[in-house]
Amino acid sequence: MVFQHMLQTAFVAGCLLSPALGGKFSDHREAQHRRHADAISKNQKTQFEKRQDNSTAGFQFYSDATALLTTLLEPGTYAPTVNPYSWVNLTNMLWVEQPVGTGFSIGEVTATTQEETAQDFIKFFKNFQDIFGIKNYKIYVTGESYAGRYVPYISAAMLDQNDTEYYNLSGALVYDPCIGEFITTQEEVPAVPYAVSNNAVLNMNQSFIDHIESLHESCGFADYYNTYLTFPPPGNQPPEYFNASLTNGSPNASCDVFDMINDAVTQTNPCFDIYEINQACPLLGDVLDFPTALVVENPSTVFNAETYFNRSDVKAAIHAPMDVEWAECKGPVFIGEGGPQGEGDLSADPIQHVLPQVIDATQRVLVSNGDYDMIIITNGTLLAIQNMTWGGQLGFQEQPATPIEIGLEDLQYEALFAENGETGLDGPGQGTMGIQHFERGLMWAETFQSG
Repeated sequence: MVFQHMLQTAFVAGCLLSPALGGKFSDHREAQHRRHADAISKNQKTQFEKRQDNSTAGFQFYSDATALLTTLLEPGTYAPTVNPYSWVNLTNMLWVEQPVGTGFSIGEVTATTQEETAQDFIKFFKNFQDIFGIKNYKIYVTGESYAGRYVPYISAAMLDQNDTEYYNLSGALVYDPCIGEFITTQEEVPAVPYAVSNNAVLNMNQSFIDHIESLHESCGFADYYNTYLTFPPPGNQPPEYFNASLTNGSPNASCDVFDMINDAVTQTNPCFDIYEINQACPLLGDVLDFPTALVVENPSTVFNAETYFNRSDVKAAIHAPMDVEWAECKGPVFIGEGGPQGEGDLSADPIQHVLPQVIDATQRVLVSNGDYDMIIITNGTLLAIQNMTWGGQLGFQEQPATPIEIGLEDLQYEALFAENGETGLDGPGQGTMGIQHFERGLMWAETFQSG
C-alpha cells in the first residue's frame, strides 16, 4: 500500500548527470538564471499547469542523461510517443537540467561537491516558485542512476532550510541509484552472480564463466557478498575503494570482473545494452542518440534523423536557447581531485548521512532497482542498503520477499488485441512484477524484466 501510494503522489524533475559530471552556479550564474526564469515567465507560463488540489510537485534527476531524456519513452519509435502511464496524469511535474554542464545548461563548471550543487538547485527552485506563484506544494524529489547522489543531497538541503512554504519535502524516490560505494559494492562484488544467473540472455561460454567465478572467489568478492548480503546484516561493511587502472600497477586490475563481463558480452552482441541487458541487434532508433551505452555522434547517418532536442522546431516549442547545442553529457560537471569513486565528486556516499536523514524526516523514501540493469545491479543496491543505518538500525532486518502484484488490466493495446481476435489475452491483471519491502520509512522495490 505504501508503494502504491507513493507512486500516486510522486512527481518528477530531471537532471542530467554522468558518473563523472557536475557543476555549480556562481553568484553571477544565479543572476543569469533568474533572468532566464523571468523570460520563461513571460513566454511559457502555460508550460507549467497547476493542478487544482495544489497537493504535489515533482523533480526527477536522471543519470547519464539530461532531465529532458526522461520526458521520452524508450528507443525504438521513429518519433516520441505519448506515455499513457506518465506521472503527469497524477501530479505536477518539473524536469530540471542540472548541474551546469548538462543538456541545455550554460555556465562554467566549478563544483567539487554535492553540497554545492544542492545549494545551486534550491536557490534556483525558490526563484522558480516565486516567478510562477507555486509555493506551498508538497515536494517529492526523484531520479535515477547517478542521481542516487543528487536526490538525497538536494532533499537534505531542502530539509535543512526548515521552510515548508518553499521546501515542503514529503518524500523521495531513486531508481537504480548510486547510493553507496557504487564501483565495488554495486558493480564488482555482485557482477559474477548477476551475470551467471542471467546467462540465458548474456550467452557467455563455460570457460569464461569458470574464469570469472574463480576471480569472484580469489578477489574476495564471494566472501564479501555472502557475508554482507544477509538480513539482518552482521555489521558495517569495511570501506572499499576499487581502482582498476592498468597504468599505475593497481592490484585491482586483474579483479575487474565487471568490465570483463561487459567486454565479453559485447563481443558476441555488439548491440548489448548494459542498461537493459535483454537488448540485441539491430540498434533501435533513438531520437536522443543514446540507444545503448554507445552515444551516436552523427544520428543522421545511423538513424536518419536529427537529435530531437537540437531540432529548431523543438527548441522553439520548448523555448530553449537556439544557440546552445543540446547533449546528454557535455563533459565533467565535478572538478574535484579524487572523491569516493574518483569521479571528482568529493562528497560522502549518500548512505553515510543524507539518505538516512531524508528517510527519518519524511518516512517516505523509495529505493528501487530494475533487474535488467547491469550498470547498477539489484543486489549491489541491496548491499548498499545493508550498510546504511536509519531509524536506529543497520539495514533491513528481514529479506525482501513480498511480491508486487498488479491487478489492474493493461489497456494500452486493448483495441489491437481485439482487432486480432485476442480480446482479454492481455489481462486480467498484469501479474507479479517484482518484490517490495518496507521498514522504518524506507520502501524497497525490485522490478522484474526492467532496465
